[in-house]
Amino acid sequence: QVLLVESGGGLVQPGGSLRLSCVTSGSIARDYAMGWYRQAPGKLREFVATITSSSITNYVDSVKGRFTNSRDSAKNTVNLQMNSVEPEGTAVYYCSTTPPGARYWGQGTQVTVSS
Repeated sequence: QVLLVESGGGLVQPGGSLRLSCVTSGSIARDYAMGWYRQAPGKLREFVATITSSSITNYVDSVKGRFTNSRDSAKNTVNLQMNSVEPEGTAVYYCSTTPPGARYWGQGTQVTVSS
């Protein structure tokens, strides 16, 4: 089994902060690149951030400087620290991994940015 479980979603006010976590089975988070995506109602799933196995990160332009992707290899976990959140960030956030020839997804966690 390949399991990815997101947590940390919830209600946050504009300008606030939230930290999402993705716990993976085995050594997935250590051995492979991990990505974060989000999907708002009626919209396509959108790329947010990635971190490679060597901890090189990449972000969609709209979150650069506000979101930080990191890895805790000992806990087989990746974290997405979201600061200065905006209402446009309201979506279900998913983590994903891409071992050779495959892509796996978590179940998603809801983030709602509202005053």
